[in-house]
Amino acid sequence: MATETFEQKKLRLERVTLDSNPAFRDRYSDFNTSFAVHPIKKDLSIKTNVESIKQSVRNLLLTDRGERFFQPTIGCRLRQLLFETFTPQTTIQAKQFIAETLRNHEPRVDVTDITISPYPDNNALFIQVVFTIINIEDPVTLDVILERVR
Repeated sequence: MATETFEQKKLRLERVTLDSNPAFRDRYSDFNTSFAVHPIKKDLSIKTNVESIKQSVRNLLLTDRGERFFQPTIGCRLRQLLFETFTPQTTIQAKQFIAETLRNHEPRVDVTDITISPYPDNNALFIQVVFTIINIEDPVTLDVILERVR
């Protein structure tokens, strides 16, 4: 199997996946951060269960510390690593930031594995977090691309 290029990974992340497991229907729910309108209800669409938790983890990883008012400890310090040279130490530090953030602010997940692939030519990090949700056996994989905006 050939390895994916940066562009292929980015396109794969743009696809929308749906939680189709009826056993855990509406255990967790949150509004969709894209503010998409439900086609029938004409109201904000919601994400439930696995998709809701994936959205929460993604929001934590993409939020810088101190970015939320009156909550200075929420967030991850990943963006500061984009301005460093990509070394093995950078990936180790990014893994530590991710594990610490999820351990402190997302009690519904148990992190199994964190994989970080740097793309220095694109000033980006491809982050893959594998975790299990409390009381659900199946592992969940979340892929995030963190890019530096010029």
